[in-house]
Amino acid sequence: MIAAATRSEHDLLGDRDVPAEAYWGIHTLRARENFPITGTPISAYPHLIDALAAVKEAAALANEELGLLEPQKAAAIAQACREIRAGELHDQFVVDVIQGGAGTSTNMNANEVVANRALELLGHTKGQYAFLHPNEDVNLGQSTNDVYPTAVKIATVFAVRTLLKAMAVLQDAFAAKAVEFRDVLKMGRTQLQDAVPMTLGQEFSAYAVMIDEDRNRLAEAAELTYEINLGATAIGTGLNAPAGYAEAARRHLAAITGLPLVTAANLVEATQDCGAFVQMSGVLKRIAVKLSKSCNDLRLLSSGPRAGLGEINLPPVQAGSSIMPGKVNPVIPEVVNQVAFEVIGNDVTITMAAEAGQLQLNAFEPVILHSLSKSIAHLRNACMTLAERCVDGITANEEQLRSAVERSIGLVTALNPHIGYTIATDIAKEALATGKGVGELVLERGLLSADTLAGLLRPEAVAGGGRVLF
Repeated sequence: MIAAATRSEHDLLGDRDVPAEAYWGIHTLRARENFPITGTPISAYPHLIDALAAVKEAAALANEELGLLEPQKAAAIAQACREIRAGELHDQFVVDVIQGGAGTSTNMNANEVVANRALELLGHTKGQYAFLHPNEDVNLGQSTNDVYPTAVKIATVFAVRTLLKAMAVLQDAFAAKAVEFRDVLKMGRTQLQDAVPMTLGQEFSAYAVMIDEDRNRLAEAAELTYEINLGATAIGTGLNAPAGYAEAARRHLAAITGLPLVTAANLVEATQDCGAFVQMSGVLKRIAVKLSKSCNDLRLLSSGPRAGLGEINLPPVQAGSSIMPGKVNPVIPEVVNQVAFEVIGNDVTITMAAEAGQLQLNAFEPVILHSLSKSIAHLRNACMTLAERCVDGITANEEQLRSAVERSIGLVTALNPHIGYTIATDIAKEALATGKGVGELVLERGLLSADTLAGLLRPEAVAGGGRVLF
């Protein structure tokens, strides 16, 4: 067997052989050995890889502008970064997403990949760091402690944009059902007991409005991540970064990403503060909680089909049981519920990681990144799945819904202004005792004519005009 070709690289701890074809180097090699935690490499989060490349490109351009980096080196680094942002070499970002060192291994993985691709562009072979070095050139004027959080913030913004689009799809799906069901009368319930009549359209309109509200809150939370600490270097003092570097790097990074990035007013504070991530996670939890509540409703309203409420039908997407023939389960709302549970758990993780920071740095941003990224991606997938494989295909059992209204004693509340509270209370008691419907008893007593009663039961009469907001 022919041994795989290697190259030798040197670091603080000594010499190691690295696969010759690898764009990563010795630091990445050690990180792979040290952190076999999740089995998820950072390449699983392409927004992060793109953000890291954007930061490295911005730094190279700033260093060239300030006369600190030779134009030829800057051009090679920038070209390597553009290739990465175009989707190339992502498979070379191999360190585990959860790692010790406050993200140093992620930063060095990026430095090494960029350096080795830049070396190729300059006509050299990988590992010939005398011509272009991962630390001295690619990481010039930087520290993991400003590169990593800046990249995480940029990655979060772009990931959030995908979630916002998915939420808009789900909102539109609920809104379409609100319009479709605007004249379908049903009983509203509080504490699982009959309350007063409403329309099914109003019920679905509420779900659409809840998502719309959360989209606004999510967009607001994303704005907090526009504040970056690039130029802070190790602890926020800007050590080893020349005057003008922070602003030059920010300007180039804003141009590369298209984001309205701003440099934090106090870089010492910004280097240790994870408040923007806590805020973002809190909004994701809010979305998860409300989305899960809506799915609870869908499961309850569709329960049955004969021994439950049976007011709506969810589209059947798969057989529901390995033992019970004919059973179909609400599997789409169920999977969305589970995503919500995960997001709520991730919020606890992010909260504890942000709290655990000490003095001038938070060392636990890798798990914040991992948790935020999972929450955003899974919520995005959940919203699309719920919209396309569930909500779009929901139908109403209109006869069941109207029959429930006519049988419910809750109907008597709508008749209060016309027959009086005392008589209405008596009607309610008799309905409970005899099992007769409220409308039936009202007609028997001659309290209202059939035409008048029918008019009072129109959706626009009992449900505030049957109003929906879409």
